Amino acid sequence: MSFRLGLIINPYAGLGGSVALKGSDGADVAAQALALGAEPRAEKRTRTALEALQGLDVCIKTWAGPMGAFLAHELGFATEVLGAPASDPSTAKDTLAAARQLKTAGVDLILFAGGDGTARNICEAVEDSIPVLGVPAGVKIHSGVYALTPQAAGELLTLLVKGELVSLANEEVRDLDENAYREGRVSARFFGEMCVPAEHQYIQHVKNASNREEEVLVLDEIAAGFVEQMDPDIYYLMGSGSTVAAIMEELGLENSLLGVDVIHDGELIASDCTAAELLALTEGKPTRIVITLIGGQGHIIGRGNQQLSAELLRRVGRENLYVVATRTKLNALEGRPLIVDSGDPELDVELSGLMPVNTGYRDAVLYRVGR
Repeated sequence: MSFRLGLIINPYAGLGGSVALKGSDGADVAAQALALGAEPRAEKRTRTALEALQGLDVCIKTWAGPMGAFLAHELGFATEVLGAPASDPSTAKDTLAAARQLKTAGVDLILFAGGDGTARNICEAVEDSIPVLGVPAGVKIHSGVYALTPQAAGELLTLLVKGELVSLANEEVRDLDENAYREGRVSARFFGEMCVPAEHQYIQHVKNASNREEEVLVLDEIAAGFVEQMDPDIYYLMGSGSTVAAIMEELGLENSLLGVDVIHDGELIASDCTAAELLALTEGKPTRIVITLIGGQGHIIGRGNQQLSAELLRRVGRENLYVVATRTKLNALEGRPLIVDSGDPELDVELSGLMPVNTGYRDAVLYRVGR
């Protein structure tokens, strides 16, 4: 009997990331992102997951057009279209309608592509009544119902289709207030739980917040060590997160907590840049990218910093990635690797392996970067 896979794609998920809009919730934001040159990426990332299933006995039940049918037909899967979005572009109401229809259609699992907003919609429709798996395609992904990468989603689905024993567990769905996020405030809420395949080498953990009171001295040491070795000729791209913010505070510069800023010769020359702006600013210039990891998840590329495009990362080179994190954050990973999810699978492989992580004043550890 064929594996019955439900499929829902939020076509405009993650549009705001590369153009520094911090999300894509709402038609106005999506239209603004498209006007700024953002390219939809949800279908491409879903394609990566589904390609792992080609040649296997899979029947896809989905919604019409870019919500799933276009891709399922293109990849040659037996496909049943259960409905169509009421508008173009599709909205949260369409996601809810599709998820409710798939719930009653008897699928074995719902695969969906989007971010935390999409996960909220799916959770509202199905709760924990049916297994789900998210393909990460949004800007902000705090929920524990997503695979680490699209490749990981494909590998996990392959296990399920082949009848391997895969445990199930309920994981949290969380979402940020995007308006607060754009103002530099992180305000996440718990919305419910959904049932997901519980193979932790494939599934990301819910994002953890570090205890700043306990780690403030360590952050000061990390910042002091970085500032001491800065080269006035290098353009520094300062990524998002509180650890990088500590460096900006040490320099006495304003910081886009959830964006990417550019420093040259001790001066802030650009704030909250888009992917295109970063490419233009660093063309032909020596550049270093300063990044940290998402607590509890381990992502250093591809979560909240989509402005760091694959083109930029290739140009800058692995040797010019400067990773900062406290040992507490690293220990919280319990041995799981740091994750790169650039949208370019070949680049992700090139960036994998042991990488120095700066954990204090003139103190660094080698830590594994996975895919």
